[in-house]
Amino acid sequence: MARGGIWLTAVLVAWMSGLSPQDQEVGYTDTPYLPGQKWRVHDAKRPAPPVVDPSGGPKGIPADAIPLFQGGDLAAWRTPDGKPARWKLEGDFMEVNGTGSILTRQDLGDGQLHIEWCAPKVPKGASQHRGNSGVFLMSRYEVQILDSYENRSYADGQAAAMYGQYPPLVNACRPPGVWQTYDIVFRAPRFDDKGKLVAPARVTVFHNGLCVHNDRAFIGQTAHRAVAQYHPHAPKAPLMLQDHGNPVRFRNIWFRPM
Repeated sequence: MARGGIWLTAVLVAWMSGLSPQDQEVGYTDTPYLPGQKWRVHDAKRPAPPVVDPSGGPKGIPADAIPLFQGGDLAAWRTPDGKPARWKLEGDFMEVNGTGSILTRQDLGDGQLHIEWCAPKVPKGASQHRGNSGVFLMSRYEVQILDSYENRSYADGQAAAMYGQYPPLVNACRPPGVWQTYDIVFRAPRFDDKGKLVAPARVTVFHNGLCVHNDRAFIGQTAHRAVAQYHPHAPKAPLMLQDHGNPVRFRNIWFRPM
């Protein structure tokens, strides 16, 4: 029977039973089991993924995301010693102002991070002294922020680099003063009960929509002028944004735990 005939039969059966086609069981119960899973191929009893409105949350963020900054206040952020964050607030963005790095009040682990940033419109300095900041996942694993538009620096320290470890696959930097996006999928490292590393931290990073790291492992916790190493830590920790002395701006920050 053609697919159209099968569908029509299903609709007729549903109508005769008083149920809509959406309420009918779909799939199979006699297909082979998938390797390493308890489900069959096209399993009729396999739960469907939850429905999430991708722009149904506060100010258009995904409905299942944690809003970390949508303008207005810095309530979700603190200083390293636990005091309220004091970065400059203006409109829908916050700006580094020399008061130190800030951390989320909430601990975060595996998940998807969206963050938008903007280097100063009038560039000052060169190399690492131009539009420098950083996104520190779990306060330890840095994806570099730098004005890398026509600004040469060492490769593993330019924009979107896994700082001190891997350069991005391409330089996708926009001009200074133009908003840029990072979309980061992060998997925290795993340690056994004795503190031995079982699996390294990993990231997939999109810079302005281009994939610049594809499921790449961190060598260890970010270090400067040294080879990174792992040290055991909790499965969740705050996200940190770096104050490197340049007035970098941030807006529209959210995180989806996964």
